[in-house]
This record gives sequence, C-alpha cells and structure tokens, in this order.
Amino acid sequence: MLRIFQFCLCFILVSCSILTDNKTRINGVSYVAAQDTLKYHHIKPVLNVNANYVAIMPFGFIRDIAHPEIKFDSDQQWFGETKAGVTQYISILRKHDLKIMLKPQIWVWHGEYTGYIKMDKEEDWLLLEKTYSNFILEFAEVAEKNGVEIFCIGTELDYFIKNRPQFWIGLIRAIRNIYKGKLTYASNWDEYKRTSFWNDLDYIGIDAYFPVSDSRTPTVDACKIGWEAHKHEIKHYADSLKLPVLFTEYGYRSMDFAAKEPWKSDRSMTAVNLNAQANATQALYETFWDEPWFAGGFVWKWFHNHYEVGGETNSQFTPQNKPVESIISSNYSRTN
Repeated sequence: MLRIFQFCLCFILVSCSILTDNKTRINGVSYVAAQDTLKYHHIKPVLNVNANYVAIMPFGFIRDIAHPEIKFDSDQQWFGETKAGVTQYISILRKHDLKIMLKPQIWVWHGEYTGYIKMDKEEDWLLLEKTYSNFILEFAEVAEKNGVEIFCIGTELDYFIKNRPQFWIGLIRAIRNIYKGKLTYASNWDEYKRTSFWNDLDYIGIDAYFPVSDSRTPTVDACKIGWEAHKHEIKHYADSLKLPVLFTEYGYRSMDFAAKEPWKSDRSMTAVNLNAQANATQALYETFWDEPWFAGGFVWKWFHNHYEVGGETNSQFTPQNKPVESIISSNYSRTN
C-alpha cells in the first residue's frame, strides 16, 4: 500500500511539474537577416510584442532544385546571413534576455520550393550531402559557441530526406557531437508525418501553414473549427512519439482568403484584408497555446527596420504595424 501511495505521489508531482513548465511558451519571431548590424532600436519592437525567442535564419544558396552545391557565408551575402552576422545578432539579442533558435536554411534561386530538391545522379547526391553537412555543421559550431537554446537542422527538405534517410541519421549524430542544446527540424505542414528521424530530435517542428478556412474573411470560430481535424492528427502523432510540437513557422498574410492556402507567397495576390490575418492568428493561439504537449512557435516573419515595413496597406506575412501585432503581443504576454 505504501508503494502504491509513493507511486501516486510521484506521478502527481511529475504531472504538476509538467504543467508548471508549460505555463511558459516559446513565443518567437522569425527574424529576417539584414544588411547591417543589429542595434537596440531594432530589437525594441520585438520586446514590445512580448517575444521571448528569436529565430535567426542564415541562408545557403543553390542554383536550382537539381544543383548539388550550396554556397554560404559569402561576402556577397547580407551581413545577417553570415557567421559573423549571426554571432553579432545573438550577442545583442542575449543582452535583452531573448533566447535563440538558429535555423540555417536553403534558398533556391528564383524561389523554387526546397522540398523538391532532388538529385538525378549519385555523385550529385554525394556533393549535396557534403556541402549541406558543411553548411549545417559550421552553424552548429556557432550555435554551441554562443549557447543557442535550439538548433534547427533543416527546413522543408522533403525529397532530400525521403531519398537519403541514412545521411540524415549520420548528420544528426555529427551535430550532437558538436552542439549540446535542443534539436528540431522544420517540416512543411503536409510533411511532418513522413519525416523519419523525430525520435533523434527534441521537438517535432512544423511550419504550420495548414488550410483552415475557405472564407474571404474567416471568423475566429470558423478557423478554430477548421483546425479541429489537424489538431487531432498533430496531437495523436506527438503522443505516439512522446515529443512536444514546435511551430517552427506560423502566420498568415494580411489578404483575402488568408487561411485557405496560407503557404502561398505569390506577390500578385494583393487584396489587403487585415481582419482575415488577425482572426486566423487569434484562432491559432486559442487552438494550441494552452495545450501541454505544445511548445510554442515562431511567427513569420519579422524585419529589423520595424517602422519602415508592414502597415495597413501591406498584404504580406509580416505582422508589423498591423492590427495582428497587438494580438501577438497580448497572447505572448499571457504565456511568457
């Protein structure tokens, strides 16, 4: 009887500990690299929305989805995309108590989708693996040297992972030998259940551009209804792996039908709809932010020159200087 009592007491204490830990969420912004150094006036707007995390995103570049060589840390890139720039960003963000997810990712020239990167020849696969390893491991060293809390090993690389699973197992092992913090991968919203290596990471990372409403201006309640099936699947999957879910990206454009196909970044779509963005974002918070299996997320996307971007005539993703900015601030304040 005593053993049963002790077991029950231990279970209750562990449960309470989990609930206490989950009062604080990863309330992040995805910080777009700039041409120059960051200063306090660039960071103050991030603090104003009550963010506690910033995703820093250095880019490596390839010519097209069939080209195997990744170029990175070049003099031709913007400062914030280089190792020196990343180090400076981390240093000043740290001074203002902001934690970091370092998220190096690939940009394919002409904006082709990274999930389709696929080689036709074995020699090209091997060169891609070599240059991708160099890219990721060099930034893993930066992450370890600067005490970064989370390192993201890749973003939306569906075909690469599907075709070369053994490479990824080896890469994760190599990263772990360098970097001692938490690891995730940013899977596309329709990719996460195909990703094969979650058990080797610390978070199930999802770029959460799930379709949740076909309405021109969806209500909060309509978006919450649209989330129900997706949420059930995400939770079931997370429970099966016993891992928390992190939205490595989330957000909506301020345009008509914002929640119908949220992944679209087509600049020809210009019909501004601030309410659609605001309602869809609020629904996401109400759906996920209080769930104990959910770690938080990083809103897409945030620019350093805050007072020169976004605004009420802007139809793009950034929440800056739009009504949704106050929604983010309110929700982040509640769970920070």
